[in-house]
Amino acid sequence: MSSAAPQDDTATVTGCWQAVVQVLEQAGVRDAFGLPADDLDLLAALDTTDIRAVLCRDQRNALFMATGYALQSGRTGIAFTGKGPAVTNALTGLLEARSSAAPLVLLSAGTAADRRGAGAFQELDQLALVTPLVKWAARVDAPGRLVPLLRRALMVACEGVPGPVYLEIPDHLLTAEIPYDAGAPAVHGAVRPRTVQLAEDSEAIRTLRSAERPVLLVGGGTRHHNADRMLERLADHMGAAVFCTASGRGSFDESHPRFCGLAGLYLPEAATGLWQETDCVVTLGSRLEETATFGWPRRIGTEVPVVQVNIDAAEFSTDYAGPKILADAAALTAGQLARESVCSPSADWTRRAAAVHADLHRAHRAHLHELAAEPQPQVAEVLAALAGVLPDDLVLVQENGLQDMWSYRYPVHDTGRSGGSVVPSEQTSLGFGAAAAAGVKAAAPGRPVVAFVGDGAFGLFESDLVTVAEQELGVMYVVLDNGGYGWLQSQLDQRETPLPRYRFADPGAPRRTGREVPGTERMVLDDKATLRADVERAWKLCESGRPVVLRVPVALADSLFGAVAGGGDFPLLPAPDEAPHATGADGTTRTTDGHETTDSTEGGA
Repeated sequence: MSSAAPQDDTATVTGCWQAVVQVLEQAGVRDAFGLPADDLDLLAALDTTDIRAVLCRDQRNALFMATGYALQSGRTGIAFTGKGPAVTNALTGLLEARSSAAPLVLLSAGTAADRRGAGAFQELDQLALVTPLVKWAARVDAPGRLVPLLRRALMVACEGVPGPVYLEIPDHLLTAEIPYDAGAPAVHGAVRPRTVQLAEDSEAIRTLRSAERPVLLVGGGTRHHNADRMLERLADHMGAAVFCTASGRGSFDESHPRFCGLAGLYLPEAATGLWQETDCVVTLGSRLEETATFGWPRRIGTEVPVVQVNIDAAEFSTDYAGPKILADAAALTAGQLARESVCSPSADWTRRAAAVHADLHRAHRAHLHELAAEPQPQVAEVLAALAGVLPDDLVLVQENGLQDMWSYRYPVHDTGRSGGSVVPSEQTSLGFGAAAAAGVKAAAPGRPVVAFVGDGAFGLFESDLVTVAEQELGVMYVVLDNGGYGWLQSQLDQRETPLPRYRFADPGAPRRTGREVPGTERMVLDDKATLRADVERAWKLCESGRPVVLRVPVALADSLFGAVAGGGDFPLLPAPDEAPHATGADGTTRTTDGHETTDSTEGGA
């Protein structure tokens, strides 16, 4: 008996970029962001497909856009650039993508093999620069290695802990014959188990079983991994008080009756008592970076165990004692939901967590009532206007400056059940949010996208506002204008030894309106009487694909930590178990028992 010979679908494609585009198209890539090399062969190849090429003016913005796209969609972001200084311009974007665990592939040009070491134009050892910032990096020198290495890059970027990868395609491949197997399957990820269940006698199960006052902390690793609202069901199964990290926002329904805000630096004062009295902290998909753990009582991680769940051992924090579970958080959640119970919470604990949730909302309403007496719109009022006008599935893309930090405080900003959030990583690269919002909008064209940014960050991005307009990405840019870099100015103002020669921000100085960009609209939000109407008008323009820049003049004092002394990277907030009280920016006072007092007639715990 004879058998037919296997069919060989391998052919050759003339030119490296034509082969690259065929692999990307087969992998389902829809968008790519960047600034190409001078030969423009990549653009010619893209022009034969339905892949949208978003041409940027600045390589850093391109990387930020691709990162925002990846974080919002869960798909791999694609970025492209030339060589030499074009790659160095992209390094900050790679740093941010790695810290954000965003799947991203950067394709760069490179010096031809026969010109290396000969003083070639823009010659640079790009691999040496890029490798520390990415999961994997490679240079393609042989034509037959291009397609396999690109397929590997696409897989490495999204599997395990997602992150950026780098592939350099040197100039000598521009006209090479590239072998391409048209019959090869598209890139697929590794198969993971859908459920993971821990052994009954494991340390983790014993720890959970004994917990009466559990806290559940939802991290950025749960993004796109909450099918069927498993996390909310797990919280109910545990009877836990629920918090999230900044990168975990949007993964959990913030209208849940026991959701109590962000952990660490942005912890609402009314929720401090829950952290002081918890007997078990469970973290899902978090590295427990400094911002997420800032101000934690010393007992957490010593007598209070921290049960960490991460997909990779390198993601665990070893600063905290407690079981460490190496597993996919979604699979473990599904497995634990199959058990009769996880924890044994006290009825008083679940009532207290629900009371904190309700008290936070009452105090916020009282705070907005007090702000109504202020002559100019306040940042919290702008956020309230956005929430009141825009659809519930709003995606807020944030920066991390003095004024826009208000958006990290719950419920000053509340994603609710269906809202989304994209934030800078622990690196907080200035300008990330302004640029990333374009990538978010490209990934979610049917959802409202607001970039909530400071004027300093917006200034770094502004060269690519024309890019957003050209692509008809209807992003609403809310620019909190304090006349410069507000956080640095707040540090300067609080120095014991003044430095009068220097100035970082001046809210009273005349503002530049920025150059006119065709296809965009600029407005000023400085009148409370028309605030909501102005936001409504801006939203109608955004719905038509027109980006809108809303400039909001703000005072330096209108900040989350405006009443707290600066301490360099972080405000000098005393730890909850070390200070008699600390006054919050909304007028509440944290006492040593974790409760709040307030002068308002409606708020307070």
